[in-house]
Amino acid sequence: METTTKKKNKTFGIVLGGLAIAGIAFGVTKYIHGQHHEETDDAQIEGEISPIIPKVSGYVDRLLVDDNTVVKKGDTLLVLDDRDLRLRVMQAEAALENSMASIETARANKTTSSENVLTSQSNLHASESSIEIAEVRARRAEQDYKRYGELVKTHSVTQQQFEQAEADRDAAVKQLEVAKRQREAQSREMASRQSQRNAGDKGIALAETVVKERRAELEFAKLQLSYAYVIAPASGVVSRKNVQPGQFVVAGQSLFALVSEKQMWVIANFKETQLTKMKSGQKVEIEVDAFPGHKFNGSIESISPATGAKFALLPPDNASGNFVKVVQRVPVKITLENSDQASLLRAGMNVVVDVHLD
Repeated sequence: METTTKKKNKTFGIVLGGLAIAGIAFGVTKYIHGQHHEETDDAQIEGEISPIIPKVSGYVDRLLVDDNTVVKKGDTLLVLDDRDLRLRVMQAEAALENSMASIETARANKTTSSENVLTSQSNLHASESSIEIAEVRARRAEQDYKRYGELVKTHSVTQQQFEQAEADRDAAVKQLEVAKRQREAQSREMASRQSQRNAGDKGIALAETVVKERRAELEFAKLQLSYAYVIAPASGVVSRKNVQPGQFVVAGQSLFALVSEKQMWVIANFKETQLTKMKSGQKVEIEVDAFPGHKFNGSIESISPATGAKFALLPPDNASGNFVKVVQRVPVKITLENSDQASLLRAGMNVVVDVHLD
């Protein structure tokens, strides 16, 4: 009996010693690991999720994708009924053609006005020449009248000849007055036609402005028509489909989400006390709950400039009098290295990250 008891005590002591050694070894290992590593399980995989939103309102004519459909950048996802948009394009095209015809009319009017100005200038020059001729005739008739007036006194000419000289003088004066009035009329006519030509220049400028406006309206109508075709902004997988054929959708309404195929990353929320030795570029080992036993590699890209609480909808206000010190967590962005299984990762998966501080 005593021998058996001694054996049991010896066995218990060996087991207890082994456990103590194992515990000490585990503690030392964890301590040494903790000096060179920081870990957290408050981490998730993140990815680019783009909401697919129409830019115009309308009825859904064709729906070309379903949940979990893989699409490439530029693929058509949905088509709206575009008949009213096509009519607007036709109206804009007709308005543009009309405005361009107005330009041609304005240019033709300007050409006519320019020719009229040239004609008026010629008429004005002719009037000035007529005035010069009339002035010469009037001077000569005045000289003849005076000369005949002296001769009639000496009876060297008859009274009839004197009266004829007087009549010629009066006629020459009247002709000179008529020529001056014609020149004034031609001057007013030329000024009027010059104003018409200037108005024609302004009319052309106005017509060209209208053409630019109509061309912009046409481009806008075509742009609106292009919005009837909702295309994928990037390659990825369609999810959360929230639309059916025949449904009326409004501009800005979320139709479905597109999860991008671009490389995903990890957002790990470390305690503020864990950030002492962390910095960008440090290596990270990542374990994904969905793939136990497999480790992904990555590195720290950046550390958030503020804690997660500061970005909350209702951030805590310690000055309100209900202060309770809580260890804050700071988001850290970790990029994943490319691997064969990286394509199996999904945004939102839980992960455990281990940062190598050395």
